[in-house]
Amino acid sequence: MHTTRQAFKQILSLSLFLAAIFGHAPVFAETDKAETDAHHNHKSLDWPGIYNGLLPCEDCYGIKTSLALNKNNTYVLIYQYTGKSPRDHVEKGKFTWGEKNNTIILTPRKGETSRQYLIGDNTLTELDKNGNLVTGEQARRYVLRRQDVTSEPPAHSGH
Repeated sequence: MHTTRQAFKQILSLSLFLAAIFGHAPVFAETDKAETDAHHNHKSLDWPGIYNGLLPCEDCYGIKTSLALNKNNTYVLIYQYTGKSPRDHVEKGKFTWGEKNNTIILTPRKGETSRQYLIGDNTLTELDKNGNLVTGEQARRYVLRRQDVTSEPPAHSGH
């Protein structure tokens, strides 16, 4: 009789435990689907890669720029003031997704100012300090183009 009573208590305890766990429906916060889709739209883009271009410069020929975006939201930016200095400047940091659709904000490890870019189809367009597209004659020069890293490197000519 004593073992039957213990077995009954164990079954009752297990039943109550399972009822407590599985008896409550999970509660989810309500979200606006349009807002969620816009915020997570970057997941549908093929954005990781290396982007190159020659950005406008006020006192040099142009800023030769190479920007590598990594899947872990880090970046490496290498730039050179062409016609002014042969020195390469290297900036490393993290990027976050901006409030505007398909924009990223680069935040360097060191206290330099952040930069913003609009992600397009195999392009990055540098935005102004307020996060807007640059307009005017030079607007098309703020575009970096994605380098195809999967293709074979060019063959070297025989020496």
